[in-house]
Amino acid sequence: MADAPKAPGALGDPQLAFVKELVFKRSAITLEGDKAYLVEARLTPLARAAGLPSVNAFVDQLRSQPAHPMLQKVVEAMTTNETTFFRDVHPFDALRTEILPTLRTARASSRALSIWSAASSTGQEAYSLALLLADSFPDIAATWRVRILGTDLSTATVARATEGRYEQLEVNRGLPATMLVKYFEREGTQWRVKPALRAMTEFRMQNLADPWPAMPQFDIIFLRNVLIYFNVETKRAIFGQIKRVLAPDGYLFLGGAETTLRVDDDFERVPCGKSAFYRVIKR
Repeated sequence: MADAPKAPGALGDPQLAFVKELVFKRSAITLEGDKAYLVEARLTPLARAAGLPSVNAFVDQLRSQPAHPMLQKVVEAMTTNETTFFRDVHPFDALRTEILPTLRTARASSRALSIWSAASSTGQEAYSLALLLADSFPDIAATWRVRILGTDLSTATVARATEGRYEQLEVNRGLPATMLVKYFEREGTQWRVKPALRAMTEFRMQNLADPWPAMPQFDIIFLRNVLIYFNVETKRAIFGQIKRVLAPDGYLFLGGAETTLRVDDDFERVPCGKSAFYRVIKR
């Protein structure tokens, strides 16, 4: 039986294939299956901003101009992920009850703590880590050298994260009201993270699928809910680079649906409360 004809204006197969290939080449993220609906939804605002009548016309323009400045915008639009404050709460509980107390003792001489929020999107995860330190470990937040690095592929999300400014709906998602009042300032209809917490964080662009720049060792790495978008080869490369920047006694957190199993045998999974972390096996 022949395929049903597409509705007028629906994204064509060549256009969809082009977007999938572009996203994979630039981010190593695989858009599996028929993602025409997702591509249309994400790219319609870009098509309108470009003054074009449809996503098909917009993509065709990009296909005809290999150096088009909007190509990166397309990749960023297709790789923007969901994020909230204290997402999936259990990893933060593990930090508060077991991991940070352990690190407070282990790092007592250096009084330095380094945390990386990879694929940090608009910054809620990185700021959640800063909020946890400020609220539950004020001695560390106030007197230690704390560095919380957030990285993301998208220039737009990195800029938003650096600003630390959020809409009411965003702070309503996962952020306790007591923390909102204590650690945020009202700016019109938005809320902004107070300067003391912003000073603990920094944000920059980084494509996890590319060779990583020189980086320090991190005591804690949050690499959550991003590996699910990569193929096995890319995951192996990322884990290989993680081993280079994770402290020998450091903690790696993945998303609930992610694992190192059958990808990299150098990691072991360690249950911790209702969560779990990964450590490099000492051989």
